[in-house]
Amino acid sequence: MADGVLTRVHSLRTRLDETLTTHPNEILAFLSRVESHGKGILQPHQLQAEFEAIPEASRKKLTNGPFGEILKSTQEAIVLPPWIALAVRPRPGVWEYIRVNVSALVVEELRVPEYLHFKEELVDGRCCNGNFVLELDFEPFTASFPRPTLSKSIGNGVEFLNRHLSAKMFHGKDSMQPLLDFLRVHQHKGKTMMLNDKIQNLDTLQFVLRKADEYLTSQPPETPYPEFEHQFQEIGLERGWGDTAERVLEMIHMLLDLLEAPDPCTLEQFLGRIPMVFNVVILSPHGYFAQDNVLGYPDTGGQVVYILDQVRAMETEMLLRIKQQGLDITPKIIIVTRLLPDAVGTTCNQRTEKVYGSEHSYILRVPFRTEKGIVRKWISRFEVWPYLETYTEDVANELATELQTKPDFIIGNYSDGNIVASLLAHKLEVTQCTIAHALEKTKYPNSDLYWKKLDEKYHFSCQFTADLIAMNHTDFIITSTFQEIAGSKDTVGQYETHTAFTMPGLYRVVHGIDVFDPKFNIVSPGADMTIYFPYTEEKKRLKHFYPEIEELLFSQVENKEHLCVLKDPKKPIIFSMARLDRVKNLTGLVEWYGKNARLRELTNLVVVGGDRRKESKDLEEQAEMKKMYGLIETYNLNGQFRWISSQMDRVRNGELYRYIADTKGVFVQPAYYEAFGLTVIEAMTCGLPTFATCNGGPAEIIVHGKSGFHIDPHQGDKAAELIVSFYEKCKADPNHWDKISKGGLKRIEEKYTWKIYSERLLTLAGVYGFWKYVSNLDRREARRYIEMFYALKYRKLCSVSSTGCGVVAGKERQRGIGLEPSCKFSELCGITVIV
Repeated sequence: MADGVLTRVHSLRTRLDETLTTHPNEILAFLSRVESHGKGILQPHQLQAEFEAIPEASRKKLTNGPFGEILKSTQEAIVLPPWIALAVRPRPGVWEYIRVNVSALVVEELRVPEYLHFKEELVDGRCCNGNFVLELDFEPFTASFPRPTLSKSIGNGVEFLNRHLSAKMFHGKDSMQPLLDFLRVHQHKGKTMMLNDKIQNLDTLQFVLRKADEYLTSQPPETPYPEFEHQFQEIGLERGWGDTAERVLEMIHMLLDLLEAPDPCTLEQFLGRIPMVFNVVILSPHGYFAQDNVLGYPDTGGQVVYILDQVRAMETEMLLRIKQQGLDITPKIIIVTRLLPDAVGTTCNQRTEKVYGSEHSYILRVPFRTEKGIVRKWISRFEVWPYLETYTEDVANELATELQTKPDFIIGNYSDGNIVASLLAHKLEVTQCTIAHALEKTKYPNSDLYWKKLDEKYHFSCQFTADLIAMNHTDFIITSTFQEIAGSKDTVGQYETHTAFTMPGLYRVVHGIDVFDPKFNIVSPGADMTIYFPYTEEKKRLKHFYPEIEELLFSQVENKEHLCVLKDPKKPIIFSMARLDRVKNLTGLVEWYGKNARLRELTNLVVVGGDRRKESKDLEEQAEMKKMYGLIETYNLNGQFRWISSQMDRVRNGELYRYIADTKGVFVQPAYYEAFGLTVIEAMTCGLPTFATCNGGPAEIIVHGKSGFHIDPHQGDKAAELIVSFYEKCKADPNHWDKISKGGLKRIEEKYTWKIYSERLLTLAGVYGFWKYVSNLDRREARRYIEMFYALKYRKLCSVSSTGCGVVAGKERQRGIGLEPSCKFSELCGITVIV
C-alpha cells in the first residue's frame, strides 16, 4: 500500500493497549517511576523528566510510537497507586481521559465526570463525595448550535458565525425578512433611522433601493446627504445610510447585493456600517481607577492603561462612523469603577472625571455599600464579591441618570467587571462583551482542586463561579491572543482550563466553556502611540525628562524611591517593570541575574515594581518585597542592580523605555503567566529588544529570534543564558541589536495598534447585536440555567458569612463616614451615612 493511504484513527485506549502488548516492560519501567511519586499531580515537565530517566533503548522504542504521541499530548497525570490517570490533549480544545493500572497493566477510558471524580480523591479520599455532586454542564444548551471544528478557527468566531448563519437564514429573498425587521427597529432617543413606516415588506424595500440607486448615480459623489434627505424620506429612507451620495450609494449597493445573493463578507461589512452603538458602558470596579498617580498601587496596572487607551480609540472611531453615517448624534462612553472615599492622594474619591484626550468619555465612580453605609477603603480584587450585586443595582440607577436611556453596548473587564456586566446586560437586555485580562485559575496552578486551602485568602470559590457565569452569559468574548483562548500545541489556554475542572465539595464542571464557541474573537490592543514611539524618532523625544530619568537610574543616593546603585553606568541595562506580585515574577528575574556571573559582567539590571515609599496592604506584595531584600543580600547585588519603586507617570515611562534603548538595553518580562503583555507591546513600540515569558500572550506577540525572544520562567538559568548569548552576539555583530529592535517595531506596526482594535470591536458589537436579534443567539435556555446557578450557588458563596470577605470589610472597611453631602449618589440611593 502507498504511504499516503488513509487509515482508521484508533481510540486512545486502543493505541495504548497496542503499545502495552508490544512493549510492556518499557512502559512498566516508565509508569513505575511515575507511580513512585505517590499520590499527587504530575505536570508535563515532570513526566518528561521521568521518561528521560528510563534507559535510552526503552525510550527509543516508545518515542516514535503511539505512546510517544500520547505522552507528548498529556497535560497532567493523577497518581493514586496503583492507578495513573492521564488528561490527554491531542490538539487545542480537544481532550481525552484514560487511566492505567500499573500493577495489572489495564487501560480504561474515562468520561469527564469519572476523571474529575478520580481527581477529587487526591483531596477528599476515595468516594468521599459519593455520586451526588453538583455537576455543571453547559453543553446541552449549545449542542445544536454550530461551531467550527478546526483549531485554526478558534478566535475567529464572527467569521464562522456569518458564514453559517447567512447560509442558513438567507437562502432566498423571503428569508431576508429578519434583516428588514432589524433595519426598521433602528432609532435613537425616539428618532427613526435607516427605514421608516413606508417600507413594510421586502418587495417595497428592493424597489425603493433601486430608485435610490438610480437617483444617486446621477449625483456628484460628494453631494451632502441633507440635499436629498427630503426625497429619501418620501420614499421611506431615513438618516443613517451615509453623509454623502457616494457613501449612501455604497450602502445601498451592499444591501441590494445581500438581497440578491447574500455572502458573509458583504453582510459583515454592511452590519459594521449600520448605526448601532452610541452609548457604551465599560465596567472595571476593582483597584484605584484614575488617570494620574495610581499605576503601581495594589490591583492597579495594565488593565487601567488598557481601558483608558481603549476608550480614546473607541471614541475616535465612533465619532468617525457617526459622521460617515450622516448623523448628528453625540456618543458617550462611561467607564464605571468604584468610588473610594479614602482615595490616598488620588482622584478616586471624585464621582466623575473626564478622560484625558477625549471629548465625550468619562469615568463614573460608584461606591460599594452595605446596609451600614458606604465602604470607604480600598479592597483587594479577591474580596469584592459580597458587594457586587448591590453595586450593580446602584450602577444601573446612576447610568439611567447619566445616559437618560439604555446603553447600546456593555463591556466587562476582569472577573468582577464581567459579573457586573452580565447582571447589567441581563437586566437591560443589552449586547455584552467580556474581556478577561487574566483568569486567575490559570495563574494559580491547581487552585480549583485545592480551593479550600486558598479560599480564606483568595476566595476563588466566588471568582471561578463568577467567571463561569460571565463567560457563558456574554454575547461575545474578545481576547488579545489565541493563547488566551486555547494556548498552543504544548500549553493550555486560559479559557481552555475552564472546559472541565472540579472544586471538590462545591461542584464539578463537566463542560464549562467550549473554546470552539463562535463567541470567541481575537482583537489585539496596541500602545498609545503618542506616549510610546521608537527611540530613533529624535524630534519627538522628551529630553526634558532626562535629568529625572538619570536621577532614577544612576543617582548614588539610596532612598525609598530607589535602592542600590549602578557602579558602571556605561553597561547596557536589562529593564523590567511590573506589579510586584508572585505571578509577575520580578524577584525571579533578579535571582536569575544574581546567579549568572557572565550576565552581571555584561549588563546592569534595573527593576521597577512595588512601592517602598509607603507600607503595602497587599500580602503578596509584602512577601515579594521581603524576598527582594533577601536576594539583594544573598547575591551582593548592590553596584549592578537598581530597584526603583513603581513609577506612575506614563509619559515619562515612555521616555524611560527609550532611554534604556539608548544604552542598548533590553526589556525582560519574566511572568509565570501573562494573559497579553501590555508592557511587552510598549517596550517593542519604543524599539527595545524584548525577552518575554513563553506562557500566555507574549508567546504570540513575539516571533522568537526575529522580533524578540521567548523565555521559560520555570527555567531561569536558561533564560539568563539566552540574554547572555544575545549580548555575546551583539559584541560580535554590532548590527544584531538593531536587527531585533527593528523586527519588534515591524511586528507592532503589522498587528498591534488601537486603530485596528477599535474598528474591529465596534464591528463585532454590530454583528453580534444583529445575530442576537434575528436568531436564538441570546441562548435563553442557557441563561435560565445561569440564573438558577447564580441564585442558588453564587449568591450564597458571596454572602458575608460564607466567604469571610464581610468579616474583613465589616470590622474595618465599613467603619467610614460615607461621602460628602454634595455627592449625588447618596441622594439618589437614600444611603444612611454612618459615623
